[in-house]
Amino acid sequence: MSTADRAGSAPAAVDPDRIDPAVWRTAFTVLVGALAVVFDTTIVSVALDDLAGDLDAPLSTVQWVSTGYLLAIFVTIPLAGWAQARVGGKRLWIASLSVFLLGSILSALAWSSTSLIAFRVVQGVAGGIMMPLTVTLIMQAAKGRNIGKVMAVITVPTALGPVLGPVLGGLVLHLADWRWLFLVNIPFCVAGCLLARRDLPDDRPAPDGHRPRLDVVGLLLLSPGVAALIYGLSQVGGGTGFTGARVLVPVVGGLALIGVFVAWALPRDGALVDLRLFRHRAVASSSALVFLAGLSLYGAMMLLPLYFQQVRGEDALGAGLLLVPQGVGALVARGLAGRYTDRFGPRRVAIAAFTFVTAAGVPFAFVTADTGEPLLMAALFVRGIGLGAAMIAPSGAAYVGLRHEEIPDASIITRVAQQIGGSIGIAVLTVVLQRSAGDARTPEALAHGFDAAFWWSVAFTAVAVPLCLLLPNRPEPEAVPGRADTTRSRR
Repeated sequence: MSTADRAGSAPAAVDPDRIDPAVWRTAFTVLVGALAVVFDTTIVSVALDDLAGDLDAPLSTVQWVSTGYLLAIFVTIPLAGWAQARVGGKRLWIASLSVFLLGSILSALAWSSTSLIAFRVVQGVAGGIMMPLTVTLIMQAAKGRNIGKVMAVITVPTALGPVLGPVLGGLVLHLADWRWLFLVNIPFCVAGCLLARRDLPDDRPAPDGHRPRLDVVGLLLLSPGVAALIYGLSQVGGGTGFTGARVLVPVVGGLALIGVFVAWALPRDGALVDLRLFRHRAVASSSALVFLAGLSLYGAMMLLPLYFQQVRGEDALGAGLLLVPQGVGALVARGLAGRYTDRFGPRRVAIAAFTFVTAAGVPFAFVTADTGEPLLMAALFVRGIGLGAAMIAPSGAAYVGLRHEEIPDASIITRVAQQIGGSIGIAVLTVVLQRSAGDARTPEALAHGFDAAFWWSVAFTAVAVPLCLLLPNRPEPEAVPGRADTTRSRR
């Protein structure tokens, strides 16, 4: 072997954990566009009162600005894998981001509540494709190597969106009117499209290659089933809890449709989502933990700003700013969590992460109207550290040992699990808060209701700790790249 040959092979021998710069380019390119979708999910939540006043519509109607967006996302998430196989990831990403840009511009130009809701649905249709595709494109580029480090980057928007979205929304409303909540998406979308044209590989299927047929039956079962379930859960706050017809009918109907889809998809090749991936213990355990992480993240993110506003008298911007320590903690944890996941496997990191989140939630179960802010800020910082790691280790574990073509289905499964977990968490904690607080109006009485709701949040997170033992203990870096390299047949 020549000196040049030895020099050329040295990096792999000396630093096998080095990530290909092409992976970082793909990650940066995709995340620029993904930030618009993630922030748009939460940024509008602080503007509902402003929208109701400016558009002369009741709050019950204006709430569909958020609900319609979320339901549209859930309708299209299951289509992401099939659409990518049909047209290629690059073209699908650019098309989806362009539709999201169009929806954002139209939303900013809306003249009534009805038009705004319709344009938000356009955004949601594109966002539903982009959410799982974000993870798929980056994980496929990584070819199964350094999953923890890569996942630490992928989950940055997911962790920061619920924290920084309300802050950004409050800041925009403080400086301008509600239309700028949608106009701020334009630079992300334009830059994302330009970067995608330059940096993403052309992975369109060959003209004579296999193009899967759309599983129409599966689509008609899964998409409306998930949407109905999420819609029913969103109606829990109406005062009847889980027993009202507005909740029971869509929830039961949604669960029935999902159950029929499971029976339809399990024995079939080419199903809309390959549920046979649950035979992989890593996928099954990861989905369960991501579900519980959604319970903890979104459920508590509903409680925390409400506590600061209703008990401590903060406005929307003030409540958002008080949540910043949690976002800072999540950022601090990401690098270490990614490296330790690759070095020790996701199991140990997940156990430590969920333990941190559980412990950091306990102080909020004792809050009063006069609890000192330094204690709460410290607890939020620790909670952010735990959440940052809790999103990385279980999410990354889902891709251990998967082939290249299996990654899109794993992305869809984990995304749906997280979002359903978040919806259930919000619904359950809303009922607990309403029943514990009762007709209380004073901050002291309301604090009692929040104590009970936070205890439930702590319990949700604690359940995840023993489940972490089902995750892989050690990474398997060698098996995955080989499988991934031999299955890239769509080019």
